[in-house]
Formats: sequence, C-alpha cells, structure tokens
Amino acid sequence: MASRRRLPPRRHFKHANLAAAKGGDHVSKPRAPRAVMPLLELEQARVEYDQHGKGAPQLLLLHSLLAELTVFDAVLSKLAKSRRVTRINLPGFGRSTPVQLDSVGAHADHVARVMGALELPRDTDVFGSGFGAFVALELAIRHGARFRRLVVADTLAVFPEAARTPFRGMAQQVSEAGMQAVLDTAIGRMFPPEFARKHPKIIAARKAALATVDPQCFARACLALASLDLSSSAEKIQNPTLVLCGALDQTTPPTLARALAGRIPGAYYEEIAGSGHCPMLEQPDALLAKMGEFLARRAH
Repeated sequence: MASRRRLPPRRHFKHANLAAAKGGDHVSKPRAPRAVMPLLELEQARVEYDQHGKGAPQLLLLHSLLAELTVFDAVLSKLAKSRRVTRINLPGFGRSTPVQLDSVGAHADHVARVMGALELPRDTDVFGSGFGAFVALELAIRHGARFRRLVVADTLAVFPEAARTPFRGMAQQVSEAGMQAVLDTAIGRMFPPEFARKHPKIIAARKAALATVDPQCFARACLALASLDLSSSAEKIQNPTLVLCGALDQTTPPTLARALAGRIPGAYYEEIAGSGHCPMLEQPDALLAKMGEFLARRAH
C-alpha cells in the first residue's frame, strides 16, 4: 500500500482567484484569497489537493493540461452543495512534485494511488476536462473498479496525425525556452477568440497560472497526448459514462468526441453550446446542469 502523509500548508497559494473576472452572467465573481491548500505526501512525491463539501456522494476533479485545479473555482461551490468534492493538481502543476510520468496511463496510475491515499470510496465519481479527461479515461480502463461514474469533457479517442504535430511542437518549445514560449498558443487552444476578447482578465489569469507549470512535465504530457490511442481500449470502459464537448472546441472537436462516446459501451454524449475547450470557465451553468442530470441517474 502506498505510504501517505498529509502535510500542513506552508505558504500562500499563488493562484487564488484565477477564475474571477467581470463579464457575462456565467463568469464567476472575484473572491477573497483562500487559505493555502494542503499537500499529500505519496511515495516521496507531494500532491497538492483540496476538499470541499461533506459526506456522500464524492466527486474527484481532474484538470486539463492548460490549467490547474483552480480552473474549477466557478463550479466548485455548487458541486460541493450536494457532494464531497476533491481537486488535485497533477504532477508539475501548482505545488505538486514534478515526478516523471511518460504516458497518460502512468498519470492514471498516479491518480489511482492518490485516490487510495486520500481514502476516496469506490463509489466516487470522476470528472476530467481536457488532459484530465484523457487521464480519467485511462483511469476507467486501468482502474475502473476504483470509482463509479465517469464524466469527461473535451476529449477523444485518438488525435489525427495533423493534430499531433502541435503537441510535439509545444513539447520542443517548452523544453528549449520554458513555458513562456507556448502561452499564447496554449490559450488559443483553450478559448475561442470571441471569449478571449470579452474576458481579458480570465485570459491573463490563465496565462499567469500556466506560466508556473513545470516545463518538463508539460512537455512529457504533450508527447503523451501525441502518442495516445484509445480507439481499441475505450470499449473496455464499464463505468457509466457521459462524454461532453464544447460546440466551439477546435482542440478536441465535437465530431471526434462523439466518436469516442460511440466506442464506450452505453455512454451518453452531449454538446455544450457556446463553449470551447474549457466549459468550467466558458459555460459553467450549462456544464453543471448536464453533469447534475447525469450524476442524478441511478448507476446502471
């Protein structure tokens, strides 16, 4: 069994209030700085996490490659009203140790160990967005008995070759010049141009958060996505599954997200109107509605 120790917080969290901005009704309001998040010591690595809400059911949130756990701020309070919500930072994000994980499957194994160390029950539900969705899919394939229902947003089974090239390019850029070299490219992959124009504070906050990511962890994750192929293994997923996709997502387009849902036995597919690659920030109310409806169903 993995050794674990929960460490007390030591300094102020850098990325508090990242989701706050002025704009449309769906954008979260500014918040006061939060307390620093705790660290979980796991096999000589530290994992930053936080937990909100009480009791059952429980929900684990996994962030994308272009964000860290505060990207869920806009939906956290509503999710925590009806369930216990756990957020973790993947390796190299926030204060999580930049351990070397060379595949999406290795990230899934890491998350399974974290779930065990945090004593999350086996009826926990999992939501992943972007890279976190790929990790969640591999988690279902490799450790499906470890949790109950699966919700993934803005993901697919395999990237076409033309879509793999940008990942390889970003990996090379950050390896040679650090995270600053890919900030504009990454933000362009996350948000539609119109949203970026209307919400400059969100864009600035996301860039600031992304700039702190460990470059080598980011590069390895990019290469892992470039080589990922779940086209055969997705059919092994037995967890009740909902696949969501922003109707405006150009990074993981709706046609490919729908095709993924078709490979997973019994999976549901829904699109989120007016959203690109980050529904938590672009259309949080629509995301919450679709998640809530699915998670309220009895597991089949």
